[in-house]
Amino acid sequence: MRPDDWHLTEDAADFLARAGDFLRSRPALHTMALTVGERLRTHGTRELGPGSPLFGLLESDGRIDAAFFHLPSRGLNPTPLTPGQADALAARLAAVGHTHPYVTADHETATAYAAAWHRYTGATPAPRVRIRLYRLGTLTPPRPFPEGRPRPSSAYHRDQLLRWVGEFAESVGETPTTADSWPTSRFADKHFTFWEARDGTPVSLAGSTSPIGGMVRVDPVYTPSRLRGRGYASAVTAEVSRAALAAGATDVVLFADPANPTSNALYQRLGYERLTDWAVYDFSLGVSSKVVGG
Repeated sequence: MRPDDWHLTEDAADFLARAGDFLRSRPALHTMALTVGERLRTHGTRELGPGSPLFGLLESDGRIDAAFFHLPSRGLNPTPLTPGQADALAARLAAVGHTHPYVTADHETATAYAAAWHRYTGATPAPRVRIRLYRLGTLTPPRPFPEGRPRPSSAYHRDQLLRWVGEFAESVGETPTTADSWPTSRFADKHFTFWEARDGTPVSLAGSTSPIGGMVRVDPVYTPSRLRGRGYASAVTAEVSRAALAAGATDVVLFADPANPTSNALYQRLGYERLTDWAVYDFSLGVSSKVVGG
């Protein structure tokens, strides 16, 4: 495999037109590319901030075998790659002087790419986080359900949603959202459901993406610390999962921190099954003098 087998483009429309069928062929594993692609299709690149996005396709005999996207100021996000594909991609990007602060992908892909990027650029990868990707098998609602009922977020003042999503973002190490940053945040296009207690008080929150290629991703799930341990997160996750299936989703997925036994046990009780582990490796800024040509 040659590095030049990777076709690079800054044209999001061209990428989506050519990669669409491939991305929809494995919707659970391609969850990130599908949701980012849908946002680009809907809003274009005007909300991405300064800098140009970069997209890539690995094509042979008219068949797409792999793809990646890199948005400005964010990491490289490839679909699952073989070690040879990862090596060729790293060589291609190093040769054109492309830089990215991190790579995020399934663990095997991210690890292979991080090693290849180090070989071609000298940048030392630093593992940042491991995340587990789950796919829903047979939904098993909690029994008994906690008292209360689901309510769409539209039933509440927008400040309630902004506050809880901001608290969630802060709890997982992301920049908290504000009213100003909300339109360009990763939460803006999602659908949110609250679980409210019998007296109407909101006690938990879950979001989900719109169906794309038969895939819906549940994200985020958040319960304020003072209200945890009462089954509210389980109830609201079951509700948004049920709604996704009712809307025709064939793949309902979510990410969880494997170091959190409580959330992992909760999702497994609901019928979610481990699909793969995800990893993020950070790189030093810039490309070193070790970059190879070609």
